[in-house]
Amino acid sequence: MVGEFREFLLKTNALALAVGVIIGTALGTVVNSLVNDIIMPPVSLILGGVDFSQAKLVLKAAVGGDPATEVAIRWGLFINAIIAFVVIAFVVWRISKMFIKEEAAAATKTCPFCMEANAVGATKCRACASAI
Repeated sequence: MVGEFREFLLKTNALALAVGVIIGTALGTVVNSLVNDIIMPPVSLILGGVDFSQAKLVLKAAVGGDPATEVAIRWGLFINAIIAFVVIAFVVWRISKMFIKEEAAAATKTCPFCMEANAVGATKCRACASAI
């Protein structure tokens, strides 16, 4: 049973997926800190000292000073989440461009009749079956 489980892990790349999730979680923590601690303070300063994390539209004030009873739309936290998403997406895009190289396109020749791309060694077009 242990051998079968080990084979499952190796064949399905479950271990690689687990490592990716762990690294992704750690990267998310780093990027959230980047957004909240590095990017948002200058943005707040530029916008006149607005603290987005505290920005909200109060629908019902807190009763008796208890903040748990306040009903508010916390749009500032939403803005922070959008900025964090954009930064995370950018970082993932840059990392993927660094490590995932696209394969060069295979050489092709174009069919003179239907303009379909075919392999260089093809003698008939794969789309219209004309002799190339």
